[in-house]
Amino acid sequence: MKRSHFFAYLARMKFIRRWGLMRNVVTENIQEHSLQVAMIAHALAILRNTRHGGDADAEHAATLALYHEVSEVFTGDMPTPVKYFNTDIRANYKEIEIAALQKLQATLPEDLAPVYAPYILAPEEDPLWPLVKAADTLAAYLKCAEEISAGNSEFDEAYATLERKLRESDVPEVRDFIEIFVPSFSLTLDELNRSGTDA
Repeated sequence: MKRSHFFAYLARMKFIRRWGLMRNVVTENIQEHSLQVAMIAHALAILRNTRHGGDADAEHAATLALYHEVSEVFTGDMPTPVKYFNTDIRANYKEIEIAALQKLQATLPEDLAPVYAPYILAPEEDPLWPLVKAADTLAAYLKCAEEISAGNSEFDEAYATLERKLRESDVPEVRDFIEIFVPSFSLTLDELNRSGTDA
C-alpha cells in the first residue's frame, strides 16, 4: 500500500505561528486557530438552523473550517499587511496558495483524493464557506480581545478593524454568537465559575 505524507504535513500546522509581525502575550499557531474556527463555524451553522430557519450541515461547516489554513504548512502565515500590500502581491500570493494546496492534495492516495478535494481544493465554492469566513474573523477578533485584555495595545487597531467587519457582516448568526458567547471571554476563570450560565 502506498504511503501518504498528508497527515504528517498537517501535523506541522502546530509549528506555524500566527500574527508573526506583532508582539504576542500568548502565541497562537494555525492548528489551535483552526480548531477554534471549526468550533465557531459549527456553532454558526447551529444558530442558522435553530434561529434563522436554515438547514446547514454543522459538521460539514466544521470540517471545512478544520482545513481552511492547510496551505500554510508550505507557505507559512503571511501577515495581512504584507498579503494585502498591493494587488500584485495579493494575486501572486493566491497563486502560491493554490500551488501549495495542489501539492498537499497530491500527497493523498488516489482513492481518497476525491473525498478530500472539496475541503482542500475548492472550499470557497461551498455554500457554507461564508460561515467559515465569519468564524475565521470571529476567532481573530477573540484573539485580539484576549491580547488587549492582557494589556497588549499592539492589537488595538486589528481589534477595531475586525469589530467593524463583524458589525457590517451580512451573516446574521455572527450577531447571535457575539451576543450569546463573546461576553464570557472577558471573564476570569473564577468569574466564569461563579456566574455559571447567568452572566
